[in-house]
Amino acid sequence: TAQDQVEVMRILGFERFSVVGHDRGGRVLHRLILDHPDCIEKAAVLDIVPTRKIFQTVDKELATAYEHWFFLIQPHNLPEQLIGADPAFYLQAKLRQWSADLSSFTEEAMAEYIRCFSNPDVIHASCEDYRAAASIDLEHDEADIDRQIPCPLLVLWGAKGVMQRRYDVLATWLERAVDVRGRALDCGHFLPEEAPQETVEALLDFFVKESEGVRGEEVRE
Repeated sequence: TAQDQVEVMRILGFERFSVVGHDRGGRVLHRLILDHPDCIEKAAVLDIVPTRKIFQTVDKELATAYEHWFFLIQPHNLPEQLIGADPAFYLQAKLRQWSADLSSFTEEAMAEYIRCFSNPDVIHASCEDYRAAASIDLEHDEADIDRQIPCPLLVLWGAKGVMQRRYDVLATWLERAVDVRGRALDCGHFLPEEAPQETVEALLDFFVKESEGVRGEEVRE
């Protein structure tokens, strides 16, 4: 949870810090900023729009692309049992669906993903995450709809992915933040794997160079 992240960072000696979150991690980050705004100096989210926005804009195209959002929230033990029958098949099918280039994943990385995802507890935890997103997390987001992200926010997303096709990503985040900048990268959903150099450069420009007074991204304020 967001609270866990703050407590871990305090144990490590950091009362304030900057943070990057991809996909589900970005959703935890969004909650982290809202719950602990004084802890976050800068933040970056990769290939997402806010959870509430997804649920507000569901149509046939989005439901097809994001079918897992509605499959995984079904009552226990339906999705767990179906995924557990062949976890490697399910995992590889989803990675293939979301990435522009599956070869971005090394054989070693894929084997480790499959090893972890073959654990029934991991499958259950992933389902519980989506169940929470469609219930208590959404309730919290609704309650905080008038609160904006106060820290500088970098948004990166894949030019070959769902976010690019469905949303004006910067405009969507500007509804929830006061200082937003970012751009699409030439990849699918998995920016760190598919466009590692571009992702690192964008993050360093934001977290390091901008602190020195240099900006290199499209900015909307």
